[in-house]
Amino acid sequence: MKLISCNPEYHSQYDLKYQGFLLNSSETNFIFRVKNLSSNNFQQINHIVTPQKVKERIKIILNRGGILEFVKTENRIFCNNLVLSDSLLPNIFGEILLKFYSSSYSKMIDLVNEIKKANPLNYDLSDNHDFYTYKVKRFLTDIALRMFPLKIWEGNYDADDGYLIVKDDGKIICSHIYHKHLFENYLLNNTKLETASTSRHNFGKLYKENGELFIKLNLQIRFIN
Repeated sequence: MKLISCNPEYHSQYDLKYQGFLLNSSETNFIFRVKNLSSNNFQQINHIVTPQKVKERIKIILNRGGILEFVKTENRIFCNNLVLSDSLLPNIFGEILLKFYSSSYSKMIDLVNEIKKANPLNYDLSDNHDFYTYKVKRFLTDIALRMFPLKIWEGNYDADDGYLIVKDDGKIICSHIYHKHLFENYLLNNTKLETASTSRHNFGKLYKENGELFIKLNLQIRFIN
């Protein structure tokens, strides 16, 4: 699966980014404060080294009464890019990450649906406004059309001619410029979160700072097919 500019002028090494990944895990850590958990034996949790160690660590933290509270993204530029797209996007994806690492859900559509049910940001849902779906689709589109975590985002897309989502067999799924609604829905329904390398991206372990416990969780998004 890849996403290609309709304008050959914009074809570049960055098109390789979309051969599998929508958002890679570079500089996309989210920092959470861990409350209501004894800081005396947190290394016991860090010593879990199974293939699913991050999820298992989060599970133990929650089972012991711990509460994870989103603080900020680790990278300032990435945070400001999110805020430019929507001021509450850092908080929304903080909640999505918590749901991903504490459950069996990984598909973006499932994670968004679970967050909608919980409504952690206390949106007024009395008139059935679909806040979470709208904001996540907007973010996915921005990422697809050249928002990068370490590059200042000005809200402009690189190519006015649009982009195509193309399957490995060459079949064109949809284009942003002609089928914006289908394009957004495709991204929402055909992406998932996955756990990146914890050692390479330095996340998934409890650590102390100024007498408080924290943990970093990483956001990585890839196409399902």
